[in-house]
Amino acid sequence: MRPAARPAPDRVPPRPPAPSRRGAALATLAALVLALLAGVAGPAVASAGTVPSALPAAVAEPVRVMALGDSITGNPGCWRALLHQRLVADGHALDMVGTMPPQGCGIAHDGDNEGHGGLLVTNVAASGEAAGWFAATRPQVVLMHFGTNDVWSARTPQQILAAYTTLVGQMRAVDPRVVVVVAQIIPVAPPSCAECPARTQALNAAIPAWAAATSTAASPVRVVDHWTGWDPARDTGDGVHPNDAGTQRMAATWYPAATQALALVPGGATPTPTPTPTVTPTPTVTPTPTPTPSPTPTPTSTPTAVPAPCTATHTVVSAWPGGWVATVRVTAGSVPLQGWTVRLGVPATAVQNSWSSVLTADGTGVRLTNAAWNGALAPGASTELGYQGTGTAPTAPSVGCTSP
Repeated sequence: MRPAARPAPDRVPPRPPAPSRRGAALATLAALVLALLAGVAGPAVASAGTVPSALPAAVAEPVRVMALGDSITGNPGCWRALLHQRLVADGHALDMVGTMPPQGCGIAHDGDNEGHGGLLVTNVAASGEAAGWFAATRPQVVLMHFGTNDVWSARTPQQILAAYTTLVGQMRAVDPRVVVVVAQIIPVAPPSCAECPARTQALNAAIPAWAAATSTAASPVRVVDHWTGWDPARDTGDGVHPNDAGTQRMAATWYPAATQALALVPGGATPTPTPTPTVTPTPTVTPTPTPTPSPTPTPTSTPTAVPAPCTATHTVVSAWPGGWVATVRVTAGSVPLQGWTVRLGVPATAVQNSWSSVLTADGTGVRLTNAAWNGALAPGASTELGYQGTGTAPTAPSVGCTSP
């Protein structure tokens, strides 16, 4: 906001000649009229020696921030929760945006996001669907960690970077001043893909030059390095998806990059400090004795059906000749969950690996049990897991959810 213009100091005019009696009367009458008009129209600009009343401070609009990517971003994407908490604690006014709702995590935060488990950024760019996401949410800052499934599916760095270019163009079509932070992605090192670590390195090595060529003065493109210092054995549970240690590492890596990006958005540079509240002593209240009630006979009740502790829905998000990727959304019922198990009617021999869950064979099907960080769900809350299969994708497999 530009500072308000200061009133010019009163200037001392040359001394006029002494007025006549008639002139003095007219001057008095004019002064009276002006005073009456001032009372009707309100105060004029303050004269010298008068302290003007303070103008109300403008309330900063929250900066719209989108986290964009695949299951590492959205499923459950607890790094988003930790990052959001830290930025808000700094005083930043944020509105996390996206067409996807919070996906579990168990940490209070603004969880809207654009993390789509199983999707390839090359497929998203080719379909044009991301343009609808950006138009619906109008992000001012985009934090993008996208490309893990592309590396896994042997897409080349050139194909992935071309998809990035398409997405940035779609973002700028909505907001020409959008600030984009692109991640050099965490290592892709599943047991089933010996070539994935080298593919990840090749992509990450090409990202800085692409970002420099794509960045503009109006719409900067920054790079954040999630590769350096990452250990798949320490920071993931399956070689791909972050565990608790990896979640904390991702949040810590995003934090300085997100802070710098917010500083590039008008109104996002200076956090709003939170005032320290004044604590008023609570008066001591003398308790009133409670009379002892007479016991009431317990009525005989008719047993009611016990509601299911949780539900599960299965969605194939990507399929190709010889394989597919699917997600399963687990939703708690009317009571909190302290763990869950999904039984899925898909041949155990067809499932290669899973994320955000523990995979075991269950007869002719598979059993997917919660990971350490997503088993606790509040009533009605959801979390999402995923898996990759070989062969033909199932159309409507049986799926059920139980809780210990």
